[in-house]
Amino acid sequence: MASATAKRAATLPTTVSAARSAASRRSSYRRRAIRSDLLVIGFWASGALAAALYLLTGGAKLFSTPAAIVTSLGIVTGLIGTDFILAMLVLAARVPAIDSAIGHDRAMALHRALGKPALYLILAHAVLLLLGYAATAHVDLVAQTVSLWNTPDMPIAFLGTGLLIAVVVTSLVAVRRKFSYEAWHIVHLLSYAAVLFALPHQLSVGGVLAQGTAQRVYWIALYVLALGSIITFRFVEPVVSTLRHRLRVDLVEKIAPGVVSIHLRGNSLRALESSGGQFFVWRFWTPRTWWHAHPISLSAVPTDSAARITVRDLGTGSKQLGRVPRGTFVSFEGPYGLFTDAARTAPKLAIIAAGIGITPVRALLEHSTLGPGEATILLRASTEDETYLWDEMQELATSKGAKLYTTIGPRSRRAPQWMASADASRGVTLRSIFPWLNDSDVFICGPQAWTDLVEAEVLRSGINAHQVHTERFDW
Repeated sequence: MASATAKRAATLPTTVSAARSAASRRSSYRRRAIRSDLLVIGFWASGALAAALYLLTGGAKLFSTPAAIVTSLGIVTGLIGTDFILAMLVLAARVPAIDSAIGHDRAMALHRALGKPALYLILAHAVLLLLGYAATAHVDLVAQTVSLWNTPDMPIAFLGTGLLIAVVVTSLVAVRRKFSYEAWHIVHLLSYAAVLFALPHQLSVGGVLAQGTAQRVYWIALYVLALGSIITFRFVEPVVSTLRHRLRVDLVEKIAPGVVSIHLRGNSLRALESSGGQFFVWRFWTPRTWWHAHPISLSAVPTDSAARITVRDLGTGSKQLGRVPRGTFVSFEGPYGLFTDAARTAPKLAIIAAGIGITPVRALLEHSTLGPGEATILLRASTEDETYLWDEMQELATSKGAKLYTTIGPRSRRAPQWMASADASRGVTLRSIFPWLNDSDVFICGPQAWTDLVEAEVLRSGINAHQVHTERFDW
């Protein structure tokens, strides 16, 4: 393997075939971008439509007194907030059409972006209605709260609000990092209960969603869409796929200290139509591991009967995966993500990976159709012990005519800080490794802090943001 020096990879002139391929990728990207924009617009427009439901009931006439204005604003914020929560459920349902349109990472980013507005709107809904009802009835807030509590369906609405607060608070980055995936997932199951608890009082209190109205039919349809998506794509479809493909552990292979490759065997795995770079959520059914699931990328393109993932011991749960016995039954959800060759828009390919982040890029490289000189790869490790699957990457790079560089050692204290100190001190730069950076799609995967540093430098180089792809395994 070549070290990461200022040496430049030899490149060949772009052929007519390569140019056509790049044009096809750009056209595919434009179609995805249009679908993505329409999807985002649709989600925000649904919030406006929720507000319009109130106006359609003659709500505009109720903005006549200060108390009526406060009450009306409370109803509108409740409708919009609930609509946002239903949209969040659809985004988290891993609907294939959404995943293919915007990718799992962007879907989850939009899901999180709606979280705080939804919570603020629901809290405003509760506060404004208390104030508006109290002003109308000429009672204090305590008396009004007691009155609402004694109203049918309202106690579970209060409970739903409390559950929603718990879900949003645990989604904050500073809080989420303190939770394991399993604990976080259990808490987030409460979001389904919060949504269901809110529905009875929406249908029984007030006249916006009165029985027999078009508004009521529309609102119930939103609930059916959101909860139906969750049931279909998070529960039913994974169970059906699991039973169909019947994956079991075939071999657990130690490849480095704390790192194992788990070889899986099953039926008709090509029918999953997974691409190199995608990930699945895996669950291994042993007494110690059945209760937690793990988002892990494929580390090799599946054959019809075999698949492979590579796992690093990063905690109690992942450590136990290295000890699962042969024959263990495996259930899964997926495939997910657009960290694939299908996301490319540029004529060249740049891959930058560190640590266990090599797993999706190794499968990505294997799955990509490349011409000589089209791809350049940089692998990063702190020590020789962290060179996981590098021998396989070298073989793939050779077979596909790609240049491969490595940078090993402690992180540099000066720019570029994501590179090994020895290479940075010799003047190695991003441009010296990837001379055709602006004509490349850049795929980055590694530890989160390291990935952020690399991504920031790549974007500072002037490359278009849509040419930069990262894999974060967002929950």
